[in-house]
Amino acid sequence: MLFQIFQKHIDKALDALVTAGDISADTDRSNVTLEPPRDPAHGDLSTNAAMVLCKAAGMKPRDLAAKIVDQLTQIDDVASAEIAGPGFINLRVSETVLASELLEIDRLGPEYGRSDKGKGVTVNVEYVSANPTGPMHMGHCRGAVVGDALADLLEAIGHEVIREYYVNDAGSQVDTLARSAHLRYLEALGEDIGEIPEGLYPGDYLKPVGAALASEFGEDYRDGPESAWLLTFRKAAVAGMMDMIRSDLALLGIEHDVFSSEAELQAAGKPEAAEAILRSRDLVYDGVLEQPKGKVIEDWEPVKLPLFRSTQFGDDQDRPIKKSDGSWTYFGGDLAYHFQKASAADELIDIWGADHSGTVKRIKAAVAALTEGKTKFDVKLVQMVRLLRNGEPEKMSKRSGNFVTIADMVEEVGKDAVRFTMLTRKADAQMDFDFAKVTEASRDNPVFYVQYAHARIQSTLRKAADEGILPSDTHLDRLETEEFDLVKMMAQFPRIVESAAAAREPHRVAFYLNDLAAAFHGHYNLGNDRPDKRILMVNEVETTSARLFLVRNLGQTIRNGLALMGVEAVDSM
Repeated sequence: MLFQIFQKHIDKALDALVTAGDISADTDRSNVTLEPPRDPAHGDLSTNAAMVLCKAAGMKPRDLAAKIVDQLTQIDDVASAEIAGPGFINLRVSETVLASELLEIDRLGPEYGRSDKGKGVTVNVEYVSANPTGPMHMGHCRGAVVGDALADLLEAIGHEVIREYYVNDAGSQVDTLARSAHLRYLEALGEDIGEIPEGLYPGDYLKPVGAALASEFGEDYRDGPESAWLLTFRKAAVAGMMDMIRSDLALLGIEHDVFSSEAELQAAGKPEAAEAILRSRDLVYDGVLEQPKGKVIEDWEPVKLPLFRSTQFGDDQDRPIKKSDGSWTYFGGDLAYHFQKASAADELIDIWGADHSGTVKRIKAAVAALTEGKTKFDVKLVQMVRLLRNGEPEKMSKRSGNFVTIADMVEEVGKDAVRFTMLTRKADAQMDFDFAKVTEASRDNPVFYVQYAHARIQSTLRKAADEGILPSDTHLDRLETEEFDLVKMMAQFPRIVESAAAAREPHRVAFYLNDLAAAFHGHYNLGNDRPDKRILMVNEVETTSARLFLVRNLGQTIRNGLALMGVEAVDSM
C-alpha cells in the first residue's frame, strides 16, 4: 500500500546514505515521519527525515535533505522530490503507483485498510459499565459508541480485543433497586402504591420486573421484613435490568464479550488478593487521612484505614481502599477489578464519562503498582451530549419519565445516525445532538453526506450496467489528474485506520470519510458543467470502464470505513 511503499523508499534512501558514510548505521530513525502535507499544493507526501537526522549526521537540515532527495529521485515511483522550508522533503507520486494502489484496493476489498500491526497483543476495552438500575440513556450512548468503534479499530489492526462491561452490582444503588422492584411487586399484586417515594427509582421500566416477581413468588413477600426478600429481589432486579441493557445496546449494534460482576469479584476475594500484593510491595499501609481542607465536618474523626500510596505515583494524597465499616471503597473495588482484567490482557483501555476525570490518576497508579508497569493502561474520557430538538433542549422520555433513552433515539433517528453522529467530534469535546439536524438530507448532516456518496456510486454502477458497461482495470491510463487525486485520498485510508487506533480516536475515521465523500461529490458534480468529466459516458466505453473501476473502489473504501464505525453503507437513498 502507498504509505508502506514510500516508507520503504525513504528507508532505502537512508540506507544508501549509510553506505556512503553520510549517516551512521545506528542512527535512530524512529522519529522519521511520512504523511500528507497540510497543503496538497505542496505535494502528495512529506517527510521530516532530514530535520530529525541532521544533528546525528552533523549536517544542516537542507544539506542532508539534498542528499536524500538525490536518492529518492532515482526511484520510479517518485515523480518528484523537493526541499521545502528548513528541510522538509515534499514528494509527488507517479500515476503508475497510484494505479497499483487502485488495483490493491480492488484485490483486498473488505480487507483494505486492515493490517496485522497489533498481532499478538490482547487489548481489553471496557465501556458503558452503567449501573444496572435502568435502561440505557443518552448519558451512556456516546461512551458506548466510542468504545465499540475503538474496539473495531483495534481489531482492524490485528489486536485480539476483549469487549468488557463491568456490572456494578455490589453497591447501595442495587439495594435501592431491590426496594424499588419490591414496590412494583406490590403493585403487581394489586396494591395502590401511590407516588414513588423519593430516593427510589420511579421509572415504569421496573413494572415488568415487579410482575415477574409477583408471578414467581405470589404473596410470599407482600409482608415481612426487608431482610427476607432483599437479596432475592436484588438478584432478580439486576438480572432484569441487564437484560434490558443488553437489548438497548443491541439497538446500537453493540455486544460485549464479557460481563464482569462486582459482587462476584468481591465474593471471590479479589480485592483482598490485590491488597495483599500491594502490602507486600509496601504500597498499602494503615494510616489516618487528614481532615478535608477548607471544610468543617463535625462528625469527622481520625480513623485508621488501609491507604494506597498513590502519592508515589503523582496523586495529591494517598487513597483509602476500605471504609471505616470495613467495606470496600469504589477505588478499592476498582483496583481489584483492573488487576483481574490485566491477567487476561496486555493492554487495558477504559472509556469513562468526563465526570470521572478526578479518579484517572489514582487508578492508573494502582494498575501500574499491581502489574509492576507491565500492563499498558489508558483511560479515554467522553464528554456528555446535549440533546436538542430544533435548537431547544430535549428533556423528557416516553419510557423513563425523566431522561431520553437510547431506545427512544434509535426509534426516532435510526442506529446509523446515532452512531455516526457520536463519532463526529473528539470524545473529550462537548457535543450537541439535534434530532432535526441528524435526519436532514443536507451537506451539513455528515452521516447523510457519506451514505449518499456510497448510494450515488452504486446508482452510477447500476446505470452503467444497464448500458452494458462494467468496471474494468484494462484502461486505467485513461484516468486523469482529478481522478488520481481521488486515489490519493483513498490511499490514505490504511494510515488513517492505524493512526486512529494508535491514538484511540475513532472520530478520525468519521473525519476522513466526510472528506472523501466531499471529494467524490465535488468530482461527480464537475460532470454537470463539463460532460467530458462525467463518470458515465456511453460513447466512451474504455474511459467509462476505468472511471467505474475507480468509483467502485472508492465505494469500497467508504464501505470499509463505515463498517469500522458500525454504520451501514446504503445502496440507495
